[in-house]
Amino acid sequence: MWGPAPRVTQHLSQRQSQENCSCVFLMAVGVQGEQETSAQKTFSTGLNPEPSGCGQWYKTLNHSDFKSLDIHIFLYIIPAGMNAAVRAVVRVGIYTGAKVFFVHEGYQGLVDGGDNIRPATWESVSMMLQLGGTVIGSARCQDFRTKEGRTKAACNLVKLGITNLCVIGGDGSLTGANQFRTEWSELLADLVKAGKITAIEAKSASHLNIVGMVGSIDNDFCGTDMTIGTDSALHRIIEIVDAITTTAQSVRYFKVLEKILLGLVCLVSSYLALVTALACGADWVFIPEMPPDDGWEEHLFRRLTEQRGRGTRLNIIIVAEGAMDRQGKPITCDHVKQLVSKKLGFDTRTTILGHVQRGGTPSAFDRILASRMGVESVMALLEATPETPACVVSLSGNMAVRLPLMECVQVTKDVTTAMAEGRYDDAVKLRGKSFENNWNTYKMLAHVRPPEAKSNINIAILNVGAPCSGMNAAVRSAVRTGLLQGHQMLAVHDGFDGLAHGIIEPIGWSGVAGWTGKGGSFLGTKRSLPQEFMEKISLSITKFNIHAVIIIGGFEAFLGGLQLVQAREKYEELCIPLVVVPATVSNNVPGSDFSIGADTALNTITMTCDRIKQSAAGTKRRVFIIETMGGYCGYLATTAGLAGGADAAYIYEEPFNIHDLELNVEHLVEKMKTTVKRGLILRNEKCNANYTTDFIFNLYSEEGKGVFDCRKNVLGHMQQGGTPSPFDRNFGTKMGMKSVLWLTDKLKECYRHGRIFANSQDSACVLGMRKRALVFQPLAELSEQTDFDHRIPKTQWWLKLRPILKILAKYKVSLDISEKTAMEHVIKKRGLVNQ
Repeated sequence: MWGPAPRVTQHLSQRQSQENCSCVFLMAVGVQGEQETSAQKTFSTGLNPEPSGCGQWYKTLNHSDFKSLDIHIFLYIIPAGMNAAVRAVVRVGIYTGAKVFFVHEGYQGLVDGGDNIRPATWESVSMMLQLGGTVIGSARCQDFRTKEGRTKAACNLVKLGITNLCVIGGDGSLTGANQFRTEWSELLADLVKAGKITAIEAKSASHLNIVGMVGSIDNDFCGTDMTIGTDSALHRIIEIVDAITTTAQSVRYFKVLEKILLGLVCLVSSYLALVTALACGADWVFIPEMPPDDGWEEHLFRRLTEQRGRGTRLNIIIVAEGAMDRQGKPITCDHVKQLVSKKLGFDTRTTILGHVQRGGTPSAFDRILASRMGVESVMALLEATPETPACVVSLSGNMAVRLPLMECVQVTKDVTTAMAEGRYDDAVKLRGKSFENNWNTYKMLAHVRPPEAKSNINIAILNVGAPCSGMNAAVRSAVRTGLLQGHQMLAVHDGFDGLAHGIIEPIGWSGVAGWTGKGGSFLGTKRSLPQEFMEKISLSITKFNIHAVIIIGGFEAFLGGLQLVQAREKYEELCIPLVVVPATVSNNVPGSDFSIGADTALNTITMTCDRIKQSAAGTKRRVFIIETMGGYCGYLATTAGLAGGADAAYIYEEPFNIHDLELNVEHLVEKMKTTVKRGLILRNEKCNANYTTDFIFNLYSEEGKGVFDCRKNVLGHMQQGGTPSPFDRNFGTKMGMKSVLWLTDKLKECYRHGRIFANSQDSACVLGMRKRALVFQPLAELSEQTDFDHRIPKTQWWLKLRPILKILAKYKVSLDISEKTAMEHVIKKRGLVNQ
């Protein structure tokens, strides 16, 4: 079962043929590999080499294939909560046969050399995933800004045989690395002239390759949807905002939050301010990319007054550092506070968050992102040739992509230029599609006065299946978007039961106030399917004059939507547009890579695993067996295993037998001989009917007797509850809004002869995230891609993460997958760079 291995690049054999080649990964860690003097090795994969810049999964590769690689690997990491990336690069580097070193204290350690460059081992990166910051330190380095300092750094690299760098940092760190690469030949010539290196050494290190990962809480580096560390910062911020909310709900006053985001000087962290505004339902957000229109003060006063008139006890205003008006005058936290207090006479308080945003335990998303980027960076460097441009490994939607480093830096600088020239719309677009979508979502939901003109359209919204965090955020967004379109929104309580029995009522703007940060389902939800009472449902649709339906839920929502579509032939009342919004911790709804609620559940499991591992670290020689939810879908077990550093994760999608269990026990027995004397095993609840959690616990206990003892923990329904994570709040908000806008357009298409009639396949869709975009896919088409017996899609993207999980757990495994990671061009995608 632990057969597949991680991807190894197609150009390995080409890299082996280069004399004295070496790889440097500049990130939050430093690593150096020692070159071996073996002959060039050709892999019998039947694959033809492709142009540099593309990654290719070999069709059959084993761990032993790496034994004779001629690779020097040096990883140097400039950190921003990057321990997961450190761990991934170190372990994948060691897996490929490289010798890995830490470079302590960032660029300063690179300049100083000596003890700052130390060997890294497999065990040295254990128990790092749950730690914030970086375990190897980081420091600002003025020396590296000078040519003399860069010459010293070059000398240290040449002496160690290092010619490739992987850098983790912001645009300043990445720009510095690229400058280092550009000057490389000149630096080598100076060193030879000064007699510090020989001509032979200079020839063996004739070129320098660079791959970057962006580590910054600001998420202001163009070309990537999320930088490593951003999601963790959002977790800290939302925790504080939620704490303020509970206090302010009892005491009537305004709260003004200012984001003081230290770090990069050139750009401000508008992303955190904007996403926080969406996640907490803020009344106003000030960001430098889009200054408020002239006269914004009166608009703000009017909005706050109207909110108070509706009984709102809390108003939140978010101010990003660097915010300004159209004339360039700064808008500060104190300025807004004085305006509100003086004009409206309200008691206004200020909270400055400061460095609390940088600390804390990394979120599950950041750990998985950093691990994926770390592996991809190693692959990129192994493929690199002297002609390969410096690239950045980043995230686009749900895909890892490679982008030219300096193109990303250029577009990032163009944002500042656009703001300085007053081209604010261009500035927002240059920030990227994710930022632009967030801004458009905020602009729509920030309105508080629905239009007076009504559309005479009634849209029903209901929750179906098990509850999960983020459902309420989706309902709130859908209701308010519908009201802004002039529709009447109808709340259906208790799922399809409520739709059948007429438990339906209109819901207004204030009816969903404060729902974004609440877990569970305020509408109520049941697992009942519509086929039980289809006739009653058709009568309710007629009685309440329902023109469209939004179904928010898990696999039952998908199945219920299909049943409604199939019943259209018998019940004409069901010929109305409908959309299914995936919301389940299991993440098993066909048509979407992610479901609302899955991220919150994943974080719950990950934090529990952290505490369990901490317990095991104290007692030594202990293995924990953890059972996760998910039905037959192994998403939670796999991703929690990657985020929590599990030794194995058993899932239904990857069958296993008693021999595999025996191998896993032997693996743990060997692990107990090292300095890491603990183990973590995850089991999906329905991975196997016979190999139950109790069976695995008893097997491990018996076979590990005298070497380690076992404990088990069934997490249960705690995975469905809790406060929604920032991702689930934001995701649910976008999905709710997009579903209503789609229905509005679809209703116009389906209006015939004075009534709504929708019977085409594309009038009943699932709204889901597919790779890089939110897309609508007909239910009928998705039914062909579904395993109904096991309630899972036939194809699931996250299965490609399992090789990474296994390699990082030190399994000698092979891989049989084919996938490309191509170099893309961010300037061509944006199309807005200054001429």
